[in-house]
Amino acid sequence: MGKCQICTTFAVPKILKVMYAIVDIAGQQFKVQKDQTVYVHRLDAEEGSSVNFDKVLLASDGSKVKVGSAALKGASIKATVLKHLKDDKVIVFKKKRRKGYRVKNGHRQCLTKIQINDISI
Repeated sequence: MGKCQICTTFAVPKILKVMYAIVDIAGQQFKVQKDQTVYVHRLDAEEGSSVNFDKVLLASDGSKVKVGSAALKGASIKATVLKHLKDDKVIVFKKKRRKGYRVKNGHRQCLTKIQINDISI
């Protein structure tokens, strides 16, 4: 009964310490990191302009996690609006059997593509 050969030959990778935050954008919560692109509901901002989000619920710098009661004070996320676009069409089909009732509707959600530039705690 010797040592396991597999355990000695492979090195365990170190866990990467990544700064991330959970932020409320237009009523939805997103986990964001620096240089990440996120699709959110349509924002009232011009393409190429920068946007600040102050409603940061949780922030981590890799070693410590800060949680706010409702929101962290002084924390903000800086992002750039890349473009405005529409999502794929969602088909809504309603039917009642044996009654001849059929209704088909479609919907395309308006979205904004943003890139996270900076997370400040």
